[in-house]
Amino acid sequence: MRLAGGTFLSGPIVLKSHITLDVEKGATLLGSPDHNDYPEMAVFRAKGRQSLISASHAEDLTITGGGTIDGNGASWWVEARKHKHSGVVKDVVFRPRLVVFDHCRHILIDHVTIENSPSWQVVPYYSDYVTIRDGRIYAPAHSPNTDGIDPFSSSHVMIENMVIDDGDDNVAIKSGLPGSANNSPSTGITVRDCTFLHGHGMSIGSEAAGGVQDVHVSNIVFRGTENGVRVKSARDRGADISNLWYSNLTMEGVKTPLLITEYYPHIPDHDTAQPVTRLTPHFYDIHISNLTATGAMQTAIIAGLPESPIRSLFLNNVHLQGEKGMRISNATVTAHGLTVRPAVPPPVILLDGGKLIHN
Repeated sequence: MRLAGGTFLSGPIVLKSHITLDVEKGATLLGSPDHNDYPEMAVFRAKGRQSLISASHAEDLTITGGGTIDGNGASWWVEARKHKHSGVVKDVVFRPRLVVFDHCRHILIDHVTIENSPSWQVVPYYSDYVTIRDGRIYAPAHSPNTDGIDPFSSSHVMIENMVIDDGDDNVAIKSGLPGSANNSPSTGITVRDCTFLHGHGMSIGSEAAGGVQDVHVSNIVFRGTENGVRVKSARDRGADISNLWYSNLTMEGVKTPLLITEYYPHIPDHDTAQPVTRLTPHFYDIHISNLTATGAMQTAIIAGLPESPIRSLFLNNVHLQGEKGMRISNATVTAHGLTVRPAVPPPVILLDGGKLIHN
């Protein structure tokens, strides 16, 4: 399927196996502005709408060509803000995502610009052997829930040479809310050689009921994001989150360069241990090396649960500069070559259960 020379207005497109969608340079596939063109349907086990581009149980799929896929999401964002400000969210049908691969294999997205999704932009869902490279993902900084790439219970995913500038997580690795006892983990995810601009950072979670393991993030430049390294979960949506490797990260004007928390969305001032369940998050074997951050507000927050402290968190050659220092609670951090330079001392605050070991 080839689009060349112009703007092509479209409702939802469904790709089948062995299909290449070639949007050539100078061409734009533009999502219809009519909300009724996106049928209501179950998406990710919840109420949703059909995506502009989707595939289900397919293989050998390519989106390429140098052109643009535009979700035309502005009217959806206005509607989302109305619901949020009204305080009434029950039975609201979630906005369509832009590109969704559901239980697919062998996917390539190469040299395209993907922008202005009504919500999440690119979602490999229970999909394997996915490569997303050499492109751009864009949405305005104020646009709600416009995550760039969200690998969801997927494996063998490569994200490389991407510029992502959006209104929510630049990348968010997920494995589901606890709606089913059969949540599958996300494993074998590599993110490298990317630039993240507006957005909420390189995230894992918060929906991680299936767990996340074997993640490698390297050679990333963050400019002006809300967070840098962000690992987030909570008592109602956690599992095993481990074997995470981050290296060669540069952060400029990032509000919180390190945010690793088993409390989402808010960290309480005081808490007591709760019973451990199948949804208790367990964070361990996290390795962060060669990270430099300047111009931060809160340099780092590391907060485990009292019943499930963060274990085996290693910081090597990490240098943080900003307004406030590092806060550690219910976590053991082992550091080598760590410097924290806050405008307001002290550089490190150890709260309940917080330990910092200098090697």
